[in-house]
Amino acid sequence: MIRFAFRLLSFIALVLAVITATMDSIESVSSSDVVLTPLGMAWSQTSPLTLALAEIYAERYFGDWFWQPGVLWVLQQPTFAVFLLLALIFWMVGYKKPSAAGRFAA
Repeated sequence: MIRFAFRLLSFIALVLAVITATMDSIESVSSSDVVLTPLGMAWSQTSPLTLALAEIYAERYFGDWFWQPGVLWVLQQPTFAVFLLLALIFWMVGYKKPSAAGRFAA
């Protein structure tokens, strides 16, 4: 059940990565310049309240040292790259190794 949850999260992150990469590519073609939307900008345009709540929560429970260098760096990265990395991590956690004995082992 846990593997299924991580595989589902991986699929959702992959779908979000494809959607955001498609949006960036469309905007890049229309402006004739490379456009890579940072995660922080996409998050603030989508739901500014949850971004503010995440900052308050992180500073309250983890301290200022967690938000400033770590989370702000992630928020400056392209949205599609962050979602691709999350999809890879979730897939690796939910991956099931094939049997060493083979497919038809008893």
